[in-house]
Amino acid sequence: MIDEGTEFGARAARHLREETVVWLTSVTPAGAPLPAPVWFVWDGSESVVMYSLPGARTRNLQANPRVALNFAGDGRGGDIVVLSGTAAVGGDTPPADRNEAYLAKYAGDIERIGRTPETFAQRYSEPVRIRLARLRGH
Repeated sequence: MIDEGTEFGARAARHLREETVVWLTSVTPAGAPLPAPVWFVWDGSESVVMYSLPGARTRNLQANPRVALNFAGDGRGGDIVVLSGTAAVGGDTPPADRNEAYLAKYAGDIERIGRTPETFAQRYSEPVRIRLARLRGH
């Protein structure tokens, strides 16, 4: 989905590999966009995995799985990367404490917020896999 052979594709892939926060925008039942910063891990191909508290966000994703992910950019309107895709809650995605790539990326942050991998996985118990479908930006 992302062509790392192009300057833009390489930049998008760098964001997906190196950034720790992406903005996930879902839609409420009333149709309002609902952006939220989330931790995520990219599989290097076509999907992103994040973990959510059970509740409104996962209910919104189940009701309307279309989402957008965007990075903060450079603060001056440049380096814009927006991905769109379809979210699936649950499925065969392992819990956070058994996702090696996720733990490699966020172990220090999990500890910083006073959690262990196990207590983090208990609290953020809803795995969400986002299948990426479109990339745009400038």
